[in-house]
Amino acid sequence: MKSYNIALMGGDGTGPEVLREGIKSLNAAASKFNLKLNYTDYDFGGERYLKTGETITQSGIDELAKNDAIFLGAIGHPDVKPGILEVGILLKLRFTLDQYINLRPVKLYPNVETPLKDKGPEHIDFVVVRENSGGIYTGMGGATQVGTPLEIATQVMCYSRPVVERCIRYAYDLTRKRNKKKTLTLAHKNNVLTHVGDLWVRVHEEVGNADYKDIKQDYNHIDACTMWMVKSPEFYDVIVTENLFGDIITDLGAMIQGGMGIAAGGNINPNGVSMFEPIGGSAPKYTGQNVINPLAAICAGAMMLDTLGETEAAAAIDKAVTSALESGKIKSLSAGKMGMGTTEVGDLVASLV
Repeated sequence: MKSYNIALMGGDGTGPEVLREGIKSLNAAASKFNLKLNYTDYDFGGERYLKTGETITQSGIDELAKNDAIFLGAIGHPDVKPGILEVGILLKLRFTLDQYINLRPVKLYPNVETPLKDKGPEHIDFVVVRENSGGIYTGMGGATQVGTPLEIATQVMCYSRPVVERCIRYAYDLTRKRNKKKTLTLAHKNNVLTHVGDLWVRVHEEVGNADYKDIKQDYNHIDACTMWMVKSPEFYDVIVTENLFGDIITDLGAMIQGGMGIAAGGNINPNGVSMFEPIGGSAPKYTGQNVINPLAAICAGAMMLDTLGETEAAAAIDKAVTSALESGKIKSLSAGKMGMGTTEVGDLVASLV
């Protein structure tokens, strides 16, 4: 029996609620496929910050790093200034644990409404690979004469070849593993960002030509990519892009797949500890009402199993989500409109694993 140690971070708001429902499906899959999942709870989040003034310490990160994966509910507290928890916990974990890939599947499930006219599940099934540790988000830059009419602020998009190449290679490997359209689209802006964009384009071409001749190379300017994601999402297989552009288009992807309630993400270190989460945020106004949609957390749990190498168990959860939505019992993905409570949705999916 394979055994995995999973760090649980419920976090804030409805985070602990959706995490509990994700664990139900994980346990069902573990039972079915003879796995042992050992959970340890960690209380990093807004309440701990308000009590201690600490976001996450190095010793806390060291504890998390002893696990095989991290399963996160949500971070974000109404009584904590925006940015403190996000930078102090989420970004700190990504950078310290070198989770250099942000993986965002964009998949439309049956009976889920999309704002795209005449598009169905057969049209929307691609993955965005966002570089997760470089670019503007590293905070390089500064400001001078702040508050005066002559104020200047800079923030630098900085990338090294090794950081770009490892992301590109991950994306090529994923495209090969998916074995669908076998097309890797690089999204950037090399007509304006001539230095950084040129680096990404050259690495994309050189790595592909050398080691991935079976994968078709494609390129979109990032603004064109947002257009085509809406007009012809069926074109895409895997999109790879840098940090800021990826942050933007993954939210667009979440909307075309039916909203934040079904969007899951992974912060991946292929050789270390990765973290998986629903994308919808902590939604504090719904806390404790049993109305929040847990499907994104359930899908994040499936992503976690897949990344750990348990592909059959992951596929069983994904199939269960599909079956639950096909059943018609879930009326909507919106909080309070599902026709079922949070726990009932979790029970339904787990029963179908």
